[in-house]
Amino acid sequence: MEKTLSIVKPDGVKKKVIGEVIRRFEQNGLRIAAMKMLKIAKDEAKGFYIVHKERPFYESLTHFMSEGPIVVMVIEGENVIHRVRELMGATNPKDAAPGTIRADFGSDIEHNIVHGSDSKESASFEIPYFFPYIEIH
Repeated sequence: MEKTLSIVKPDGVKKKVIGEVIRRFEQNGLRIAAMKMLKIAKDEAKGFYIVHKERPFYESLTHFMSEGPIVVMVIEGENVIHRVRELMGATNPKDAAPGTIRADFGSDIEHNIVHGSDSKESASFEIPYFFPYIEIH
């Protein structure tokens, strides 16, 4: 069974859509295998988004991700990486298909409610960044 990481970002927590995000995943046959709320420091956000270090949005993204609580979760299911990304919608909410999480709740390309691993390789880095094996059920 494939696993992926998803994060309800600080804007999603602030907008009180945590339950709705989870509902959409579960309604589509996906299973939450681990979940917790935490607040990460900017250095932790920088470590998580290290793959984007050379990108112009790196500083603003890591600042945003460390400004409030987030909800991190491991999601499990068949073809889960692709399915979660479909449910989230395009990174820019303006380009996201109607009915996707980002189209319904996102404000802009950075404040887009959710993060999801984009590949098996990124999931294999991202999941253990937040969850030791013993916390995944």
